[in-house]
Formats: sequence, C-alpha cells, structure tokens
Amino acid sequence: MSSQNPDPLERALEMLLLPVVRLALKRGLAFGRFSEMLKRAYVAAARRDFTVPGRKLSLSRVAVLTGMTRKEASRLMKDDPDRDLGKRMIRQVNRAARVVSAWVEDPDYQDVRGAPASLPFESGSGPSLSTLVAEYGADVGARAVLDELIRVGAVGERGDGRLYLIERAYIPSADEGQKLDMLGTDVADLVASIEHNLDPESEAPFFQRKVSYDRLPVAYLPLLRERLSIQGQSLLEELNADMAAHDLDTRPDEASEEGSKQARAMIGIYYYEESRNDDDE
Repeated sequence: MSSQNPDPLERALEMLLLPVVRLALKRGLAFGRFSEMLKRAYVAAARRDFTVPGRKLSLSRVAVLTGMTRKEASRLMKDDPDRDLGKRMIRQVNRAARVVSAWVEDPDYQDVRGAPASLPFESGSGPSLSTLVAEYGADVGARAVLDELIRVGAVGERGDGRLYLIERAYIPSADEGQKLDMLGTDVADLVASIEHNLDPESEAPFFQRKVSYDRLPVAYLPLLRERLSIQGQSLLEELNADMAAHDLDTRPDEASEEGSKQARAMIGIYYYEESRNDDDE
C-alpha cells in the first residue's frame, strides 16, 4: 500500500495516533518504548480476542496474526497477558465516584431544596458521610473515601466539621496519574464502541453521535462550553441515577442470585475545540 494513498483504516489510525504521539513526545516517551508498548498490545489483543475456541493459542498463530517473528512473539508471550492492558481498562468504577453520585442523587442525602446536603462525618442518628459510604462505597472505609474526595477537591469541610460537596462529579483534577488512567479507559471505551459499530456481525449498534462545525466565532465558544457544562451534566446525572438504581453493588440480593449475569456499561460526553486558520480547507 503506497504511503501516498493509505486505505481508510490507515488514515483513521494515523489521525487517532497523532494526539497520542503528541502526548508521548510532550512527556518524553521515546519511539523505542512506544514501539515496545505497541507490540505488547498486539500480543494482548491476539491472546484475548483471536483465540480458536477449544484450542490454546499457539506461538505460531500469534506470530502469524501479528507479523512478528516467533522469537519476538515468544518473548512477549512470557509477559503477564493482562499487564495494565486488559484488567485496568475494565476496572470497576471508582468507589469515590459512586459516593459522589449517590450524594447528588439519593434524597436521603439532600437538603430541603434537593441539593446535596452538608453531612457530618459520623452521626448517632440521621445521614452522615459514614452511612453514605456504607451504602454506596462497597468495602471501602469512610475515612479513605473522605481523604480521596478532599484530595481531588470534590469535598470541603466547614468550620463546624460538616462536609459539603464542591463538585457534583468525581473528577481527579489534582491527580495527573488518575487523569492519565482516564485517558486509557475513556479513549479505549470510545474506540471499542466505534469498532463494535464497524463489525458487520454486531447484533445492535452502540449509540455514537456528535455535532461538529468548523467556522464558529471564537466569542461564541465560552457560551457553548457553559451550555454543555449545564446540559451535559444534567443528562449525565439523569443517566447515572438510572444506572445506579440497577447497580448490583447496591442490590446484593440480586447479585447473589445463581446465574445472575453482569455487564459493564459506560456513557461519556466530551468536548473539543481548536483554532482554525482562514486558509484551512
């Protein structure tokens, strides 16, 4: 295939890789290291998604699928097949995020206006952060959850010791490591959704929509961002409440039923903007 006339998949992957490589260059990740990561991803995908039913994945099949030599495929197959690539991508929703969502949605933890109430850490009677975490934080301790929420700037403490919600969503704005985790999980989910929709054998397409305009006045963008912040947050909270009502972590009786099947679902909304020159096509 000529580099001057790449096929549609190659063009799409080049566009996908540009921001990834830009981030890698900004953080000093050299090509050699990136290339090794890509090889690991090839082997991990082959092991997870391209096995022949009832047969163990052979070294020869991995080499054929990936185009690698048997020697290189053998070296990579000795690594942990799920190292940071599979299990981290499908990790459970952060317990702190569940607590924030419940604080926003559960009427027991709202004030008379329907807003998230300020809570004591513990209370002999009535709602508290400890009871909130006990209901929605699974097996995580209330103190650990509070420390995390304060650290990321989602919760504040008043002079009387009562705790109040600053952000209506758990966003680790102060933690670069968790932001990079979100890069992996969120982008992987988006790409996997598109890949699912491209598969002719998929029974039903996943919802995937966007709106895009390339000649918007710059002065309009702050208004657009504000509108998205309000309406997008409102939609996510509505969907979150519905998903939380069916979450088996808060319905242990159903979760323990024999034969109960479980699944992970994710809904995301994102926004992007960039400057446009007059001579851009």
